[in-house]
Amino acid sequence: MGRNISFIRDQRGTVSFELPLVCLFILVTILFPLADVAIAGFRYLSAHQALRDMGQFTQYKPPSDVTSSSAVSDWKSSLPSTVGGYRITAEVYCDGTPAPCDSGATLPKYYTFTTSFSLSPIILKSLLCSTCTVTYSERFQ
Repeated sequence: MGRNISFIRDQRGTVSFELPLVCLFILVTILFPLADVAIAGFRYLSAHQALRDMGQFTQYKPPSDVTSSSAVSDWKSSLPSTVGGYRITAEVYCDGTPAPCDSGATLPKYYTFTTSFSLSPIILKSLLCSTCTVTYSERFQ
């Protein structure tokens, strides 16, 4: 009986045995998912900033005549295709139409820029998108 009590009091090796298991648990449940979210956040912010830069560029270099659909399409084709390493697609929308303007349509009211980026998450594969799309729109002044 006396021997069992001495073994219960002496638990010095328990911490050295449990530490690798606790560290592995913390890495898998907290740090790797946090790294996935951080990478996705940084890529989203970078893509959104590229779209905002394109919006700022278009504000400083608007179409020569907003009422002319040919001037708007010429302006759209003169826009840069990539900003900050992101391929950007530009669309011009008219008043009251859910689709992009056609030639000869009503006055263009706003433009929309779209880009996408890819992710390869470590743990959160089912929660984070593999190809994420970011959209930014602004009205013509």
